[in-house]
Amino acid sequence: MDQIKGYFFKHFEKILVLSILLGIILINYFVSYKIGFLNFFYLPIITAGYFLGKKMAVLTAFLCILVVIVFIIISPSSFFIAGMDKTSVIVSLTAWSSFLILTSAAIGYLYEEKEKKIKDLKSAYVGILEILSKYLESADRYTQGHSVRVSHLSEDIARVMGLPSYERENIKTAALLHDIGKTEISMDIVKKAASLTSEERELMDAHAEKGARIISLVGGVLEEAVPIVLAHHKYYFENKETPDAERKKIPLGAEIIAVADAYDAMITDRPYRAGMQSWKAYEEIEKGSGKQFRPDIVKAFKEVLMTSKRYSKEEKEIS
Repeated sequence: MDQIKGYFFKHFEKILVLSILLGIILINYFVSYKIGFLNFFYLPIITAGYFLGKKMAVLTAFLCILVVIVFIIISPSSFFIAGMDKTSVIVSLTAWSSFLILTSAAIGYLYEEKEKKIKDLKSAYVGILEILSKYLESADRYTQGHSVRVSHLSEDIARVMGLPSYERENIKTAALLHDIGKTEISMDIVKKAASLTSEERELMDAHAEKGARIISLVGGVLEEAVPIVLAHHKYYFENKETPDAERKKIPLGAEIIAVADAYDAMITDRPYRAGMQSWKAYEEIEKGSGKQFRPDIVKAFKEVLMTSKRYSKEEKEIS
């Protein structure tokens, strides 16, 4: 059932276009004068152009034209009524087909231009977030670049897992901001080399909640990142089937960031210890598979380390 639901949401736009087209075909099948309903075929191509882009809109337009040709072959009397000039009907059909294709191309072009501008805006704000995360980490040389590295690794894991681009963007953004709550915690505690007291540990553990609250103040732009940041220190064993499993359900993005965050923390030098070798850190992550971390995420994490040039050093050490 979950697979069917996942497939439906993944291909919702295509299913919507197909449903509209099938509905119009059904209407045309039962009406006697089909040429009067030709303009209804603009609905699926407008929908395709708006949601799927120029290529799918033009393909939908050609499919609509093909459907009309089939109707003409099956029932020519529905188009060529007695006493009507056949040449004028053919000219009208040709003009309709041409405008259908032009409309699909125009709407598709506008859609792609809109998507390009949105992509540029996203790139701009992700760049700003990277600058912000570097600035926030500049006070502690041991964590400099941590959020950027975690964001890249999280995005790569999400890509290997086959997540759609909008989910990868949300995960990357959340990873960049996952430690922003530490700005409300004393830097003396953040940089403390000795073991933390129980009160200090509680303050550090609260940084996820503080970070989610800070991000929520931005509003709709970062709203998808809020639940991910809030849960990035919750782990797989907290998400197992329990009576209140739904209440405790952890976002997939948070569980991906948990793996990337743990790995980068282990290989990075700290005031109180040297960073682990990559292969040793990977072994620790693998030990936590099915316990602290989701097994499918750990599997994708290994594939990232083994295949991405960005982690070529890790690949040599692990293999």
